[in-house]
Amino acid sequence: MKKLVLLACIATYAASCSIPAKLVNSASHSKAEATKPVAAVFADLKVSPEKISFFYIPTKTVLECGYDNVVNSAVREALAANGNADMLVAMETQVKYNNKGAIASITITGYPATYTNFRNAGDDYLKTLPVAPKEDKSGGLFGGLKLGKKR
Repeated sequence: MKKLVLLACIATYAASCSIPAKLVNSASHSKAEATKPVAAVFADLKVSPEKISFFYIPTKTVLECGYDNVVNSAVREALAANGNADMLVAMETQVKYNNKGAIASITITGYPATYTNFRNAGDDYLKTLPVAPKEDKSGGLFGGLKLGKKR
């Protein structure tokens, strides 16, 4: 009887540690897909000249998720209160703790910035890339100079 219970426990443990079939799909990682180029998107960043400062008192729910969550929530609230910018440039944080060691408040300062002028990597970007030198008719690079062979 003990062996049967032990076997049932092991089977349950093994079943709970398995990876779902949807996550492991080798058919989606073919060589044809791996060679496709990735399209880059470029954008300009418009930074405000005025520095903002925002005081934030985190809720108990935000505090339970840790320091990074408190900072991210403070930044989100600061951006929403100051014109819905996309990010803060040169962000500084000042954290005040209570007697128990928990975060009591946080002050976020920085320059709000928004992304503008989204564009694909077009001809203007491709023209700035360096071009490899072409091989001349004498068979060598750079005007007949052959590399790797002694004369």
